[in-house]
Amino acid sequence: MPPTPTRIAIIGGGISGLAAALRVHELAAEQQRDVQITLLEASDRLGGVLHTERIGDYLVEHAADMWITNKPEGVRLCERLGLADRLIPTNAQFRKSLVLRNGRAHPVPEGFQLMVPEQAWPMLRSSLLSWRGKLRLMAEYFVPARRDGADESLADFVCRRCGREAFERLVQPLVGGIYTADPEKLSLLATLPRFIEMEQQHGSLIRGALHQSRERSSGTSGARYGLFVSLPNGIEELVSALIARVAQFAGIHCGVKVRAVRPCGDGRFDVQRDGVGSLFQGGPPSSEAKPFSTGRLEKDSRPLSAPDQFDAVILAVPSYVAASLLTEGCPTLAAELNRIEYASTVVVASGHKLADIEHPLAAFGLVVPHIERRQVLAVSFTSRKFPGRAPDGRVLLRTFVGGALQPELCELDDAAILDLVSRELRDLLGVRGEPDFAVPYRHTRAMPQYHVGHLELVAQIRAAAAKCPGLALAGNFLTGVGIPDSIASGEAAAAQVMS
Repeated sequence: MPPTPTRIAIIGGGISGLAAALRVHELAAEQQRDVQITLLEASDRLGGVLHTERIGDYLVEHAADMWITNKPEGVRLCERLGLADRLIPTNAQFRKSLVLRNGRAHPVPEGFQLMVPEQAWPMLRSSLLSWRGKLRLMAEYFVPARRDGADESLADFVCRRCGREAFERLVQPLVGGIYTADPEKLSLLATLPRFIEMEQQHGSLIRGALHQSRERSSGTSGARYGLFVSLPNGIEELVSALIARVAQFAGIHCGVKVRAVRPCGDGRFDVQRDGVGSLFQGGPPSSEAKPFSTGRLEKDSRPLSAPDQFDAVILAVPSYVAASLLTEGCPTLAAELNRIEYASTVVVASGHKLADIEHPLAAFGLVVPHIERRQVLAVSFTSRKFPGRAPDGRVLLRTFVGGALQPELCELDDAAILDLVSRELRDLLGVRGEPDFAVPYRHTRAMPQYHVGHLELVAQIRAAAAKCPGLALAGNFLTGVGIPDSIASGEAAAAQVMS
């Protein structure tokens, strides 16, 4: 009699859950094990926040529009899916960032890397800081180093080393554009540990930057945009290829609400789920993948109200969702998961004639310091980053509203959000006339907040989860918020349950 297959449930069909499913399958093949994978997704689509949409001749991303390659998991996944030769770099012509000062956009000095200048002269020539602020920033070279490597907030670290003005005018908007966080709470150790390492190894950030600049030449300002990539059809090309691959070996059920996950006491788990969902039927992967273009959704008529038992469960959902599922079965773990806070944002995508915009938009985007007291966090000039995002003579903008510092703006209705963004774009960039379209995308409780002590909290979460063997966690609330981080967390969860 053949052995019973190992049944593994993956709850959550975002990039982490899909990556986990693929890695479980790969490990099962390597270990010559019979594994049955069931993926359950509460919504009617897969991919989570990653979603690419065609609006006329515009290609619009709802969330992330690129990922960084110095974290290799994203590129490696593309290689396994046959997409490596379709990766496209950012447009070298526009690789720079702008920062608002007194209502005007100024370029980030060449060689400035989030909080430290690699070159003195571009910084001294910049109009972003006063002379007092520049001198204080340059004096970072002589500030005594902390050697204990202890965690501290972004604000405390930067003000201690670089001064308050450099923090408020440069670092806060540049880092805030990544994490939409309160810099007085944001953990440096959990988000930008390389700067702590630079202080420890070289005694100062400037010394560390000079050492690095001798080893490489960046040629960019702000974020290291030469390290970022996407795909011709957008991020969902990756998601769709991943869905097509996973659908070849896993049962994928969309529109299924999981109510609870409980250990049975015999090493297995009860998964309580409601409703009749849709079973995704896959086909062969395609490099021209579009949402569900490589398969079809069919109603799954099987009753799902009774508990189903699995040998292992991967929770690839936000921490507060995981906590709600584990409240009865793993209350200690649920309590730890509920300690992670989240911020919300609204992203307004809009298409415009270039002739209707006074600013030349010769950059990838504009970030707005909180000290400017505006109602937007940043504006991404998305069609300056990659080709095929906007028709000729037009530009695609994505404007970010809300975040941890202005959460009340996310409570506005769509009409008020669109009016707010229209006013801000007019004031900041001289955008006139009617846009071709303007659409708000709401990301409610979507960005986990890595507060000071986050890594300690993650360690406590992992310790609590270890008391439930066969249960693994994945998602952007653990050790990174980017696409490669999310893929890595899913693959790590897969390795955990397959060990």
